[in-house]
Amino acid sequence: MASPGRSDLGEVAPEIKASERRTAVAIGDLEWRDMDADDYGTNEAQDSDFPAAERSRLQEMLSLLGLETYQAQKLSLPDSLQISSESMKNWAPQAPKDLPWNFLRKLQALNAEARNTTMVLDVPPDARPAEKESQMEEEIIYWDAADDIAADIYSFSELPTPDTPVNPLDLLCALLLSSDSFLQQEIVQKMSLCQFALPLVLPDSENHYHTFLLWALRGVMRTWWAQPPRGVGSLREDSAVLSRAPAFAFVRMEVSSNSKSQLLNAVLSAGHRPRDCFWHRDLNVGTNPREIADGLVEVSWFLPSGREDLDVFPEPMAFLNLRGDIGSHWLQFKLLTEVSSAVFILTDNISKKEYKLLSSMKGSATKYYFILSPYRGKRNTNLRFLNRLIPVLKMDHSHVLVKVSSTDSVGFVRRVRSIVAHVARSPCRRLSVEEMAHAARRLGLRVDEDCEECQRAKDRMERITRKIKDSDAYRRDELRLQGEPWRKAAQVEKELCQAQWAGDPPDKGRAELRHRLLELRAQQNGHEPTWGVQEFVAGISGPSLGEKQYFLRWMEWGLARVAPPRPRQPPETIVTLRAKHCGVVDLSELLWPEPLGVEDFLREMGQFYEAESCLVEAGRLPAGQRRFAHFPGLALELLLLGLPLELIDGSTLSTPLRWVTGLLKELHIRLERRSRLVVLSVLGVPGTGKSTLLNTMFGLRFATGQGCGPRGAFMQLVTVAESFSPDLGCDHILVIDSGGLIGGALATAGERFELEASLATLLMGLSNVTVVSLAETRDVPPAILHAFLRLEKTGHMPNYQFVYQNLHDVCAPGPRPRDRRQLPDLPGDASRSAAQMEKQGGGIRTLADLAFCDPEKQHVWHIPGLWHGIPPMAAVSLGYSEAIFELKRCLLENIRNGLSNQNKNIQQLIELVRRL
Repeated sequence: MASPGRSDLGEVAPEIKASERRTAVAIGDLEWRDMDADDYGTNEAQDSDFPAAERSRLQEMLSLLGLETYQAQKLSLPDSLQISSESMKNWAPQAPKDLPWNFLRKLQALNAEARNTTMVLDVPPDARPAEKESQMEEEIIYWDAADDIAADIYSFSELPTPDTPVNPLDLLCALLLSSDSFLQQEIVQKMSLCQFALPLVLPDSENHYHTFLLWALRGVMRTWWAQPPRGVGSLREDSAVLSRAPAFAFVRMEVSSNSKSQLLNAVLSAGHRPRDCFWHRDLNVGTNPREIADGLVEVSWFLPSGREDLDVFPEPMAFLNLRGDIGSHWLQFKLLTEVSSAVFILTDNISKKEYKLLSSMKGSATKYYFILSPYRGKRNTNLRFLNRLIPVLKMDHSHVLVKVSSTDSVGFVRRVRSIVAHVARSPCRRLSVEEMAHAARRLGLRVDEDCEECQRAKDRMERITRKIKDSDAYRRDELRLQGEPWRKAAQVEKELCQAQWAGDPPDKGRAELRHRLLELRAQQNGHEPTWGVQEFVAGISGPSLGEKQYFLRWMEWGLARVAPPRPRQPPETIVTLRAKHCGVVDLSELLWPEPLGVEDFLREMGQFYEAESCLVEAGRLPAGQRRFAHFPGLALELLLLGLPLELIDGSTLSTPLRWVTGLLKELHIRLERRSRLVVLSVLGVPGTGKSTLLNTMFGLRFATGQGCGPRGAFMQLVTVAESFSPDLGCDHILVIDSGGLIGGALATAGERFELEASLATLLMGLSNVTVVSLAETRDVPPAILHAFLRLEKTGHMPNYQFVYQNLHDVCAPGPRPRDRRQLPDLPGDASRSAAQMEKQGGGIRTLADLAFCDPEKQHVWHIPGLWHGIPPMAAVSLGYSEAIFELKRCLLENIRNGLSNQNKNIQQLIELVRRL
């Protein structure tokens, strides 16, 4: 970690010596200190600096929440994603130790009410007070319980007990402090999708060792409508940590009658009902003091959509919120003054102490505004100090706003917005979150990204991506075994396989095919892995599990940055295109060129393994001379870390059989006794929400967004908790996303259709459960119907769930998720052609005929629209989250009750892959 040189605290603080590693601000007889990284948990001098009561406060909160065991070994992402008996229940927590898990489950499901956690206390009847015996023991948890209560760093309320509420900001801070970097990142990403304010500076109330969450925020992507002064606007997408925007900080000084969070929500919201981005005290009927969350800095963004009736600002803006009083959290306040274009200070009184604090900000380039409630304070005293501060902070009287109970709230919000817009139009500071982290380091805050493992992984990624100037050229020159060599080999293998399954006797034609295949594989095997591939293999081969994970994430982001920009359509146009094209034309033809990704490097590894294995099988290469036999084991490590692995190559629309078989064999060895699998696949036309559905249901990482991801079919592994395995009947669920393999073309002739139908048959044939994702009532792809007809002949009919997703109306009412509807008949030409291709006699067969041959096993689901509101400021709708949870519960119930096909072990799955 980079150590700070100077504290840069203006006239207040002296130069910091490296040996002291301490930031100090001394004003009169008051002193605030904050420690650098080297003091974290190691400086015994802390005992004299802070009361013992405070130093044990965090540990008491962690103990209360059951998180104390995750301090040495942090809570990981796989821990939070395991399937357990609780995954099938929509229950309220009964004790404080349930709260972290309940919050994680709701957040994974993108539940907009994740912050409204209700705790139903399970109190024995004989332990309840007589006067409460007839009452339900419910306690509501509040996020911003004490937004306007003066907080002093040396005075505390009594800690919550198991029968009293926990402030959810305390819950969030405790959970983040107990999580590893990758679970922190997942929590923040899910909060972003729910449009919750995100943690930017995480306080550590015990060690006073605050963390700037750069890494946790790095995975957040933002999309907005960029409208230049002249020319045509466009939809832009960028990482939240890399895009620059003016920032506006809102802080409290001592006591304020006005709520920062309510004001921020009103400023960010276009409608009459403010969005509850920042949680505040008035959302429910009470408050509860924060115990460890004071000093937390939150961030949220306003992002324009291109619609004048919704855009309160013409460009992206960042809004920062400091929880607690600036006097007790001077370091965080100093950071906000260095990264913000303007700071709004809410207070009722300006005392001598606060005047001295603010006077130290002399010379700052930041603009300052006061929001006062003078009738609650000492008006004359406020005016006297304000008059002194005006020349110091370079203010004028327009920088002082007054808001009392009789003030028109709508007009006041409009005035604050006009100030923000005026500051943004004038020359002002515009920083990215990454640049804010530089200021945090200078002030002595720890930055989570500065650990050695993360930086080594980043350096390796930069060495690889620095050489990538053009994606297509890099594929051609550096990933040499792919492209034409792999296409030719795949075509020969397909012809050879067809000849073998046709049952024809061996002939000269089959011998020639084998000879051609061996020649192609020998040519591939004659290549050496290029420097970039060797660096990638080294990055996933290291002994450090954490460094592998860091490297994978860095590679994903680094490759996304070097990919050529893709033209984007405005939201209205995207929706219009979807409505026009779903079920009418082949959406795969509308996809943008596939960007370079991690899967390209894994494909190259797979081709080296395929070529070598083919030559060993033919006796052309001694087994002892193999160089790439360890590649499947390396790839399996990535699967176990949560990376989707390719099952069907999207570039050639073929299955690298030896590579997939090698992966499954390694998986069998690794899982040993826990190798019982259920295979769940999702099929549908691109753009019907397949990947988002799976990600929301199981917390997976399949690529989302039409045209933004690879076209192949990918698999991820979901672990079932050992305690739940006997009940569910399996140890793991292998989830397969069909990606962009299945097009929406109604034409049923030609090689493309036959290929799609074969791939759909493969995926459905492997599956115990298949979810068919549909966007319209008449858009069932003919390739999927074709696969149904094929599988019906084999007798392999897994449990099917048909999901209709509303892609258009934001809040359109619809049937209850579990309402069963009649599946419509497909257009006659499609069903007739499919039936004829399978030589089905006796009239035209429809999907409905197959789907409901066993009504008890089949369901049709209606899933409400994903967004509540208009993106990019829309949150995930509560109806979507609840419907996905109900679908997940039903799928697990069917698996447990044996309604799906018989569960497989990995050896059986390997054989099934070969046969199909």
